[in-house]
Amino acid sequence: MSNTLADILPSVAASFGMGGPDPLGLRPNRDVVMLLIDGLGAELLARHPEVAPTLTAHVTGTLTAGFPATTATSLTSLAIGAPCATHGIVGYSFAVPDADGPRLLNALRWSLDSATGPDAREAYPPETVQPHPSRLQDLAAHGVQVHYVVPEYQRGSGLTRASFRADGVLHPATTLDQVRAGILTAADHSDRQSRFVYAYFPDLDANGHLHGPESPPWLSVLGDIDRCVADLLTDLPATCTLLITGDHGMIRADAVIDLDTRPHLHHDVRLIGGEPRVRHVYLDRADALPDVLARWTGELSTHATIVSREQALDEHWFGPTPPGPIITGRIGDLVAVAQGNSVLVRPGLEPMESTLLGHHGARTSAEQLIPLITG
Repeated sequence: MSNTLADILPSVAASFGMGGPDPLGLRPNRDVVMLLIDGLGAELLARHPEVAPTLTAHVTGTLTAGFPATTATSLTSLAIGAPCATHGIVGYSFAVPDADGPRLLNALRWSLDSATGPDAREAYPPETVQPHPSRLQDLAAHGVQVHYVVPEYQRGSGLTRASFRADGVLHPATTLDQVRAGILTAADHSDRQSRFVYAYFPDLDANGHLHGPESPPWLSVLGDIDRCVADLLTDLPATCTLLITGDHGMIRADAVIDLDTRPHLHHDVRLIGGEPRVRHVYLDRADALPDVLARWTGELSTHATIVSREQALDEHWFGPTPPGPIITGRIGDLVAVAQGNSVLVRPGLEPMESTLLGHHGARTSAEQLIPLITG
């Protein structure tokens, strides 16, 4: 079985002498910096060694992101050290109970109904939706000082509260220059206390969504990242291990299926969550499952694989350990996973997401495989 994104922090903990599994076999060092490049897929990187020679030269392995391959799920899997069947952030958006019936929780924005809906942090406290302690909290309890090199808005975001949890020193960073400066500041110390630095850079993903992966803007950002990493490898002290990975890859959509224009697909359907590459479909009533499954399969068979929740769980799509009833209820009665480069869009509810060129989430190697880069 291949290693996953969720294996990184257990190995970091082991490298700090905390015991437990060490699937990546990291060598002990005083400090560890983990730089997550949003949207850095292994297959995309492998096709452009001329743009990213430093990153390419330091690839030491390939990980799988886990299903679904989307940022909210992946970052939580990284921080908790477990797949979403355990932590429960089962997609970009998913159903949560409400007094008037289930509503969608957008886990990336921590908003209700849509990405621009009302703030959900009070009604659905992130620490309740995702109750497991993070591996960063374990590091802190062991005496490792935690630092964050991230955009400042992430400090108190719902997703940060749900996943990372641990208090730490913030180095606000939105540009690559700020990311580099924040990492070097965190790693520049003379005391013997170990530090773990989590750094995050979103622009590769953003350009892939807007312009398409491997587009000129995307390649330009990849080259900028490579030069930043080359500088870090030169400037970081020998007491610091640098780990770099992504949270998912990306495909460019070539077949857009508008679910809003197919009203018969909405018969007996209460909510449609997820994102264009992976849809959670929630039904009005359980006995409608055979009819809705047949209807969606017949309509979308050339563009998506449609399975019941039970089949997805039996085949361990969301992780090897069966989820409890609360997390099971967040998974759609049906799960629709796009095939090829198709996307299942909903312009009415998701106007911004439906216009994007680049997408991710599904089970293809282009979306699932991410590089492990060490230095």
